[in-house]
Amino acid sequence: MEQVTLSVSDIITIMGWMAGVVMLLLAVMFVQDMFQSEHAVRRNFPVVGRLRYFLERQGEYFRQYFFAHDRQEMPFNRATRSWIYRTAKGLGGLIGFGSSNDLREPGTFIFVNSPYPLLEDECEPAPPQVIGPDCRYPFVAESIFNISGMSFGALSAPAVRALSIGSARAGVWLNTGEGGLSPYHLEGGGDLIFQIGTSKFGVCDGHGRLDDEKLRAVAEKVKAFEIKISQGAKPGRGGVLPAAKVSEEIARIRGIPAFQTASSPNRHREIKKPEDLLDMIAHIREVTGRPVGLKAAMGSDTYPRLLCEAIRRRGIDSAPDFITVDGGEGGSGAAPQVLMDHVSLPIAEALPMVADVLHRYGLRERVKVIASGRLVTSANVAWALCAGADFVVSARGFMFALGCIQSLQCHRDTCPTGITTHNPRLQKGLVVKSKADRVATYAAWVNHEVDILAHACGLSNAKEFRREHVRIVQQAGKSLGLDVLHPYPEVDTPGDEVVQEKIS
Repeated sequence: MEQVTLSVSDIITIMGWMAGVVMLLLAVMFVQDMFQSEHAVRRNFPVVGRLRYFLERQGEYFRQYFFAHDRQEMPFNRATRSWIYRTAKGLGGLIGFGSSNDLREPGTFIFVNSPYPLLEDECEPAPPQVIGPDCRYPFVAESIFNISGMSFGALSAPAVRALSIGSARAGVWLNTGEGGLSPYHLEGGGDLIFQIGTSKFGVCDGHGRLDDEKLRAVAEKVKAFEIKISQGAKPGRGGVLPAAKVSEEIARIRGIPAFQTASSPNRHREIKKPEDLLDMIAHIREVTGRPVGLKAAMGSDTYPRLLCEAIRRRGIDSAPDFITVDGGEGGSGAAPQVLMDHVSLPIAEALPMVADVLHRYGLRERVKVIASGRLVTSANVAWALCAGADFVVSARGFMFALGCIQSLQCHRDTCPTGITTHNPRLQKGLVVKSKADRVATYAAWVNHEVDILAHACGLSNAKEFRREHVRIVQQAGKSLGLDVLHPYPEVDTPGDEVVQEKIS
C-alpha cells in the first residue's frame, strides 16, 4: 500500500478549504439569525447568541457533576444516586469520616435506636404476606421492597428484560406498568402485577371496555391486577407515550397505531364514583380469580373516606385487596410540569393519611397498603413501614440500578444509558446480564438493610416497625415522634357519622 505524502502547499490548500467551509457555515448561520423572529438574543447577536441556548441546555447535565452539593440536587441528589450505584454493584453502603446528611434539616427522619438491639441469632425473618387471601389464587408476597410500574414503551426492551430477570433472582415482584404484558416481562419467570391503565392496553376489546377472555389469558401469567386511578407524576392526566417511542412492536402489544402518540384518557370511562370502582374490582376478581387493587395519588382524605363508606355499605368482601398510595413526587414517565409540581400530596402526608382512614373504618387488616413515591433507599423504606405501609415499590430506584444517570431525557427517546430509548445504538450500552445482576443486588440489599434498621430499633424484623420507631425533625435541635405527628386513630363502628362530601 503506497504511503501518501502531503507537501506543505497541499496542507495549506486543505486548511484553506476547511476554513472556507467554516466561514460559509458561519455566514449561513449569521443570515438565519438576522432574519429569524423567534429568539431576540440570536437576532441581536447573530451566531454568538446561539451559545446562550447551548450553554443553558448543557447546564442540566453538568450541574450534577460540577456545581450541585452532594445533598442539594433534585429530584435525586448525588449522595442518594451514589448509594444506589454502590449498592447495585455489591460494594455496600459503607462511608467514612461522618455523614453529610444534616440532622437539623426539617423533614429528616431519625430512627429510635434501642439500648438493647437484638442479636443476629435472636432475629427472625419477616414472614411472607398474603394479598387477597380470600381470592381463588391468593398472592403470597415474599419481599417488602419491589419494583413499581414502568411499562414496555416507557422503558426499552433490554431494560424490561433486565428488570424481569433481576426481580426473579431477588424474589421481588415486578409491576408491568400500563403498557400491557410484553414477552420481556415474562423472560425472568418472576412474580408480576399487571397494571390496568385508563386505556386498558392488553385487556381491551377495541371499544374501550375490558375483554374477559384477555383478562383470563393474562391472569395465567401474573399474580395480581392493579387498576390505575391516578399516579403521582400526573394526577388527572392519562399516560402519555410520545410518537417517537411507539414502535411497531409496542403498538402491537398495546393494540394502537404505530408511530403515533399514545395518550390515555384521564380516567376510566366506567368509573365515576367509588361504587363503580368496586364494581370493576369485583368483576376482574371474579373473572380472573386473582387479587385486585388500585393505585392512586391523593389530594386529601375525602376520596379514601368515600371509598371506605362505599365498602362499608357493600360489605368488607367488596374492598380492594391492596391500595398503592402514590406520592406527588412520582415521575418516571412524561408529564406536564404543572401537574408534577403542584398536584397531589407528597407521600409523607398521603401514606399515613390513607393508613389512618383504613384503620378508622376497620379495613386495615383487610387491605394491604403499598407505598410509592421517591422511596429508593432502605431508610425511605423503613420510614414507610413505620408510617403504615405493608410494602414499598420503587421505579426510579431500579432505573438507577440499571445505570440511569438522571439526564432528564426519559421522554425524548435519547436516553444515553439505553433505559428509556428505542434507539438500537443507544440500547447497546445496556448489557442485560450485567444490569439484571445489579437489579437483583440492589433489591436484596435494600430488603436486608431495612432489617438491619429494625434490629437497631430492637425489633426482630422490618414488619414490626411502628410509628413510635421514627422521629421527624421539625427544626434544628427538635424532632417529634411520628406517632405524635400522626396518632393512631380510633376505629369507627357502623352507624357513626357518614361522609357527606361529594366528588364531581
